[in-house]
Amino acid sequence: MKPGRLAPVTLMLWLGTLPTTVHSAPPAAMISSDTLIRTSTAQPVEIIHTSLEFAVDFGPFTQHLEALLGRYDPSAVRQLVATDPAMADARLAQMEGEEGLMIFMVQNHGALLNLAGAPRRAMRYHVGNPRIALQMTRHDIRAGLYAPLSVLVYEAGPGAVRVEFDQPSTLFGQFGDAEIGAVGRELDGKLARVLGHAARLAAQP
Repeated sequence: MKPGRLAPVTLMLWLGTLPTTVHSAPPAAMISSDTLIRTSTAQPVEIIHTSLEFAVDFGPFTQHLEALLGRYDPSAVRQLVATDPAMADARLAQMEGEEGLMIFMVQNHGALLNLAGAPRRAMRYHVGNPRIALQMTRHDIRAGLYAPLSVLVYEAGPGAVRVEFDQPSTLFGQFGDAEIGAVGRELDGKLARVLGHAARLAAQP
């Protein structure tokens, strides 16, 4: 499915200043948040969680995975999305890596475990593509809850790497939209192929 064009987005920043003279006022009655809720729904969602273990070392696997994926640079499109959507779309296309995917952010969860005195090798990757996300959010903005995707990579043992993620088609399938569902199934394949490619490269001597 061909990524769609970005819609114009207007970004506004509000700045405030404090007056030099402050006048006290009687405290207003606190409004309960319960009285502000107009509707509230909760429903179970069936998600397929995938765990893949590759017989490769953590270092080479993450190195190749990061090399295969592109990098999202918000500064390159921050102004363009409002002033020149076509150019913003072109800039985003240039950021794409293999399978059209890119890294939005990396979290070193293993290093954080130093606080508990038990460091590990574990990285969480936020992976996706704004142009692919747009194909879904244009139909239902709630799809933005899962874009980008979350992928956890950690060392499972000597010469073993485990990759954990929720299957995209099940995350996006909950919205009951055929167009969104089709993109979710495409993402299943894209993510699996990139991970497999990284593993094959890491296995090479």
